[in-house]
Amino acid sequence: MNEVGNRGLAWIAALAAAAFGAATLRAAGTVLFGPETAREAAGDYVPFVVWFNFLAGFLYLAGAAVLVLRRNWALPLAAGLAAATALVLVGFGVHVALGGAYEVRTAAALGVRTLFWAAMALVAAKISKR
Repeated sequence: MNEVGNRGLAWIAALAAAAFGAATLRAAGTVLFGPETAREAAGDYVPFVVWFNFLAGFLYLAGAAVLVLRRNWALPLAAGLAAATALVLVGFGVHVALGGAYEVRTAAALGVRTLFWAAMALVAAKISKR
């Protein structure tokens, strides 16, 4: 891909990461800090997953910035987010296996987040300035 194509891909990836980060911060922040009705609406949420998502949301925004700037550390950040999310998914699986309460959508969301950041790592590898 040429330089113009790389810049365009960087912007698309960064916008997706920023939107994902903002949505993550809003959703997790509402459960953690919002009214009781927000926690009730979340159902059987798993606190360590919600805290991870909330904190990771800030890294998603940082990821968006380094993607658009095409910094070399976009790749380790995106790969690290994918790996950390996969580890939380494993922890969630252990929680479920031990009989903990959960929402099915949590497993799906963690899977989507893991795949999203794995894809962002691939994009970062392609677009990073060498």
